[in-house]
Amino acid sequence: MTKVKDLTPASKQVNVLVKVVGLSEEREITSKFGEARKLVEATVGDETATVLLTLWNDQIGQVQKDETVLVDNGYVTLVRGHIRLNVGKYGSMTKSDQTIETVNTALDVSAVEYEREPRYRSGGYSGERRSGSGGGDRQFEFGTFGGGRGGGGSGGGGRDRDRRDRGRRRF
Repeated sequence: MTKVKDLTPASKQVNVLVKVVGLSEEREITSKFGEARKLVEATVGDETATVLLTLWNDQIGQVQKDETVLVDNGYVTLVRGHIRLNVGKYGSMTKSDQTIETVNTALDVSAVEYEREPRYRSGGYSGERRSGSGGGDRQFEFGTFGGGRGGGGSGGGGRDRDRRDRGRRRF
């Protein structure tokens, strides 16, 4: 069982027992694919902290205020830099017989803003970062990579360049 305060942006396959503290108003948003979906954000928590649980369409009526819910195989996403707990299609959300008496509302892990990692890097389709190559220092000889083995080429780094260029040979 994971505690709410231990959730991070990289949390996957988490099992959390939480109590529903509050529910937001139902909103309708349009997805990036153009379909309209209903959304409710439930504030849920345990004795360690609270977090926002995103409920979509069919999940909306499944939970009520003050109920204890077990989120099984849930995952965490970042929405505008803030943590959201999700059930997803591979997870489940069931009412639990266990009760959580007190919820720590002083610590809200959804209030902490995280810096989003870029989804992809620029610099070509390979995603490799190039730094300090200067561009003009490469000399290719027929049958070798980067000026021969063990020294030739630029600055004696023939062997390292050999390894780096192996995946992108140009003939």
